[in-house]
Amino acid sequence: MRLLNTLAILTGAALALAHSPAVSQEAGSHFDPKGKMPSPQTVKIIEQLRGSLPFEDERDFEEAQRGFIAAPDYRQIMAEAGNVAWDMASYDWLLQGQDFDSIHPSLQRQAVLNMAYGLYEVLPGKIYQVRGFDLANITFVKGDTGWIVFDPLTAKETAAAALQLVNEQLGEFPVVAVVYSHSHADHFGGVRGVVDEADVSSGDVPVIAPVGFMDHAVSENIYAGNAMNRRMFMQYGVLLPRSPFGHVDQSIGKNTAAGNLGLIAPTVIIKDDFEEMTVDGVRMIFQNTPGTEAPAEMNTYFPDLKAFWAAENITGTIHNIYTLRGALVRDALEWSKQINVALYRFGQEAEVMFSAHTWPRFGNERIQEVMRAQRDTYGHLNNGVLHLANQGVTINEIHNVYKVPESLQHQWAARSYHGSVEHNSRAVVNRYLGYWDANPATLIPLSPDDSAPLYVEMMGGAEPIIAKGRELYEAGEYKLAQEILNKLVYAEPTNQEAKDLLADVFEQIGYQQESPSVRNSFLAGAYELRNGIPAGATPNSAGPDIVRGMGTALWLDFLGVRLDSEKAGDREFTINLVTPDTDEEFVVELSNGALTNIAGFQAENADLTITIARADLVDVMMGTASMDEQIEAGKAALDGDANVLEELKGMLVQFDLGFEILPGTGGADLTPDMNPFRQPPPADTSGG
Repeated sequence: MRLLNTLAILTGAALALAHSPAVSQEAGSHFDPKGKMPSPQTVKIIEQLRGSLPFEDERDFEEAQRGFIAAPDYRQIMAEAGNVAWDMASYDWLLQGQDFDSIHPSLQRQAVLNMAYGLYEVLPGKIYQVRGFDLANITFVKGDTGWIVFDPLTAKETAAAALQLVNEQLGEFPVVAVVYSHSHADHFGGVRGVVDEADVSSGDVPVIAPVGFMDHAVSENIYAGNAMNRRMFMQYGVLLPRSPFGHVDQSIGKNTAAGNLGLIAPTVIIKDDFEEMTVDGVRMIFQNTPGTEAPAEMNTYFPDLKAFWAAENITGTIHNIYTLRGALVRDALEWSKQINVALYRFGQEAEVMFSAHTWPRFGNERIQEVMRAQRDTYGHLNNGVLHLANQGVTINEIHNVYKVPESLQHQWAARSYHGSVEHNSRAVVNRYLGYWDANPATLIPLSPDDSAPLYVEMMGGAEPIIAKGRELYEAGEYKLAQEILNKLVYAEPTNQEAKDLLADVFEQIGYQQESPSVRNSFLAGAYELRNGIPAGATPNSAGPDIVRGMGTALWLDFLGVRLDSEKAGDREFTINLVTPDTDEEFVVELSNGALTNIAGFQAENADLTITIARADLVDVMMGTASMDEQIEAGKAALDGDANVLEELKGMLVQFDLGFEILPGTGGADLTPDMNPFRQPPPADTSGG
């Protein structure tokens, strides 16, 4: 496999998660004392893949190197909090010229390509990117007087470092505008590292975003945010060291920065399907693409430069139709159609295509090739899956039946790194038909820990299951092994021998995966089965700017999610909430164990009326002040039965991040106690 012979100038970029105990490992040693080397069956599969994939096509390596200007002399970027926000060196083992039998060779190829680190010229004198400073790229477009910044990364610290590098290498110019391509955190979270909010508020620096940006940037991961953050342990391998046996890559970049995530609200909203705008002498045509990679997203075309910015709609990988940390299922057909619109609207003349992740493509023929490959892969995913579903193939079968056409399998731009063919195909069925396979036996199934003891009893107990599991493991029948061992682990959560054997099975399945999201999920499952959840292992989540950006109605909605209906019982009450500085009024009503709210109304006979300025309510939401402290300070006024407020406090549950996913892994208390009305930070949407 020829991964490294064209990478002379690509240096290692990596993430050292501040919340993770992970460190990079020596390439030959497993980080876990219980960890296993790739089995003979896994090695055979890896070797077959090396011989079947189109490694002779090295154009991506050439394009990834093109335009390199400079890399900084430092290897780490520190966060303001004192932790390491970004560590380049922890993935350097990928650049040592070794092929690893514990990594799918296609994934290793992508992981090496994502090692690009430094400043790159995309279009001479006009467009530049800093890559390898975060999960996403940050792009600098030179206007008449300064920089137009596209997608300022996840963290203030990494974005500021990128701007400093650009100014050192290209001359110091002010930032004259910021463009958010879409509503995921790795594309706006570092905005405070490139622009001062006062300059935005004064109108000196416009912040441009697609319609719906603020709603989705804040709300997309509120309702199930705690569960999403916990599931990030799986998809992003939060606990896995950077190692050939652990975290290798995140497909669209190495991983996300562990720094200060912020948000400055956009001041210019792109509302139409296409809008043309000139900013600092640069003419741009924005294409709104809602319902693709994000609910609010837009491409940008530079007609005078023949340059097409593909946001996160076209990258070096097929993306998630269903993202494993959790999100609404996306529309593969709409995604395909929007790429087609871009192809015919801009792709006929574009000479460079660049995006928020990976590397640019150069030359019109090459651009059209990549656009068509991705258009057709999403289109076939939708149509091919539905073709099979209409013949009776169910959600529980589709991932073993649906195949990507051979012609697409041999195009690197159509490989499924961020998504996987398996979980994306199931997502399409779920989008149109839901989770049920139409077999009544699966409509209201027992919970796994209720059904598992019967399976174990019928199989003769733990001893024969473990014996058969070892036999299947030795034979390389890992998916059969996980079927029976998973049942045993649910039936006997304290059976460490069973958990260790299931971990061994998960590990071999993980080694064989092309998608790092799927790989990480299996390897993270193995880690937790072997070691449990370490105390203090919490992923970086969204910062106070996100909570500040929440609408009052959204905050009230989440209080309804946090309400413990059993504690509420048959209690009923009505609260009027008034925020006079924003002229908002709400009725909050508890009845039938449900806490509901409606905006624009006041109840005539409310049990309690709370009057508080929205600015002071934000302090409560952010946890910088409690509601009691605001009342005591005269910033909140109560009219009516104050006991109602005390009752509501007692009904609200604080969700803990450390809940158990796999049986017997010892759910840990990872979330500190906080004021009852404080809004927990939403989940991190980085990566989409």
